[in-house]
Amino acid sequence: MATLMMSIKEGVYTNMTDSMVASYTGFVQIHAKGFWEEKTLDESFEFTDEVREAIESNRHVSGYVQRIESFALSATEHTTKGAMVVGTDPEAEKELTKMHDRVAEGEYLQPGDRAVMIGSGLAEYHDVTVGDTIVLLGMGYHGANAAGKYPIKGIVKFGSPDLSKQLVIMPIELAKQLYGMENNIVNVVLLLDDASKAVSVAKDIQSKIGEQYEVMPWPELVPDLVDMIEADRAEGIVFMFILYMVISFGIFGTVLMMMAERRHEFGVLVAVGMKRVKLAFVVMLEVITIALFGAISGIFGAIPVISYFYFNPIRFDSGSEMAKTYEEYGMEAIIQSSLDPSIFIQQASIVALVAMAISIYPFISVLRISAIKAMRS
Repeated sequence: MATLMMSIKEGVYTNMTDSMVASYTGFVQIHAKGFWEEKTLDESFEFTDEVREAIESNRHVSGYVQRIESFALSATEHTTKGAMVVGTDPEAEKELTKMHDRVAEGEYLQPGDRAVMIGSGLAEYHDVTVGDTIVLLGMGYHGANAAGKYPIKGIVKFGSPDLSKQLVIMPIELAKQLYGMENNIVNVVLLLDDASKAVSVAKDIQSKIGEQYEVMPWPELVPDLVDMIEADRAEGIVFMFILYMVISFGIFGTVLMMMAERRHEFGVLVAVGMKRVKLAFVVMLEVITIALFGAISGIFGAIPVISYFYFNPIRFDSGSEMAKTYEEYGMEAIIQSSLDPSIFIQQASIVALVAMAISIYPFISVLRISAIKAMRS
């Protein structure tokens, strides 16, 4: 039960990270210094060889993509809505975020296209589909006007409903023309082979490219997500404490029964000359061994159940109360377990520690046993 509970929780955290980080934000981003506070196109930079070498020299970086990101008013014949316009390299985006797998209707962009893809939520709001046209109006580089009319080539569905409701994606060269950016870009998004290395990778790249840039790991990019996970983990610790209290009393009750049933046996062994210390160590080792076998059995019992929910996640129907709750947090509405080995090791280790603590009781009891009283019991 403990392993299953933690596996589901870690699976939910992974879903949060994938929905809000891996699918779009990236694990590390590089901007011009000050961009994250202002978020304007004026805080752009040129992608130099120095920046490229700093990225490619880090062994944890598995890929990167250059982007132009800005806001614009998206409009159709009858509706208008604020949108986030992203100019990107379609081929690099395909490798990094598997964007092509998220195309629900139409086709994926090609580098030379003069068309856009939009989020499914935005398409639903505007009541448009593949082949229709969308108008973008905004402010370009250094206050220039940015206006364009583009056909919709594809509709993309993201795990994060917030992205689906506001995203417009176009080839980066088309975005440069729209915003008058020429050779500049807004940010570089990095994908890592290990999300836990994000902070160290950011520090390494920052030291190589200087203070004119800001290199931010994902915990800084989406602090609300980190706070949400930490708060939920704290709540989980309370529930796990209650669960392990039940487990501990179960083990202790078993030990008490064992000591009561074998009291006569222990008295006989002491009477025939066995040292109390040696007998106490044997009993202590027996308790720990039984607990470890129980923990291992629990792990093997949990693996099939956890594996089932990993390969067959629970999906909530769109429009249901649970799906709406997930959407409020910007997550895909699924519950999927995690197969991270550390979860199984952690639970077995806790059971082992509990057993070691409880085994002190039979150890002391055997040391203090009276052979005559024990044999009469």
